[in-house]
Amino acid sequence: MTRIIAFATCLLLATPAIAQDKLTLVLDWFVNPNHGPIIVAQERGYFADENLEVEVIAPADPSAPPKMAAAGQADLAISYQPQLHLQIAQGLPLRRVGTLVASPLNCLLVLEDGPIDTVADLKGGKIGFSVAGVEEALLTALLRDAGLTMTDIELINVNWSLSPALMSGQVDAVIGAYRNFELNQMEIEEVAGRCMFLEEMGVPSYDELIYVANPDTVDMDAVARFLRATEKATQYIINHPQTSWEIFSGTSVDLQDRLNEMAWADTLARFALRPAALDHGRYRVFEAFFHDAGLIDTIRPVSELAVDPSAEK
Repeated sequence: MTRIIAFATCLLLATPAIAQDKLTLVLDWFVNPNHGPIIVAQERGYFADENLEVEVIAPADPSAPPKMAAAGQADLAISYQPQLHLQIAQGLPLRRVGTLVASPLNCLLVLEDGPIDTVADLKGGKIGFSVAGVEEALLTALLRDAGLTMTDIELINVNWSLSPALMSGQVDAVIGAYRNFELNQMEIEEVAGRCMFLEEMGVPSYDELIYVANPDTVDMDAVARFLRATEKATQYIINHPQTSWEIFSGTSVDLQDRLNEMAWADTLARFALRPAALDHGRYRVFEAFFHDAGLIDTIRPVSELAVDPSAEK
């Protein structure tokens, strides 16, 4: 009996651990509170629980992640729903496979005591932006609703310095400012700003941050497990906001400042509680909106825009 037990023990020791499936995720920008569920899932071992090893990469070029996913150079990339509609229309082999932030963050940011009260007031003004394509498309739609066109304004690429450009008077407004970041940054600088919310000015509500992948190359089962892990992390964040902030900010000293803590508090309610779940109506309505605005030539069915990985088995 002793020899049998010893032999069995040797077999257990000699059996290699099951290798984890690897996923590469490219963020939309440097790590910030918008990525809370990803970092918390990593730190609390939720990815490991799903037999996943997830490599999280911050891009050198924020415009590159969707292209990397399309080319199969990354399994997943974080992108934006409006950008997805444009890039699929341009022929990129992408699908939305999950949602990270389920409501718009983008806004048209102006000075509280400035001359811009409505979109119509932008006529003859200077508008700062940082992401070519997406923000120009949204601005085109906003202007059209106010009876203006892009020829009525001057667009200025402010290279991610959105709130500084507005506070310094370089521009009259900025598009692409996040209500959970730039507005807080202005408050810290003691300059009163005001967000004009796109979804209150004729733009249909949309998913701000989504996970995109090439459906022909990605492992949908692994993606489904990734989303289960981030859903669990989101639940933890909602239930334990302070503890989860400490976990998140503890991963880097760069996150441990007032701006990130304020942004964390403002982002909690916007995380997708069901990241795999697909709102077909939301994608259908936004596709039609871009088509009506003349920004895409053809209306594609939702199946060519987005999928629910858990339903792809």
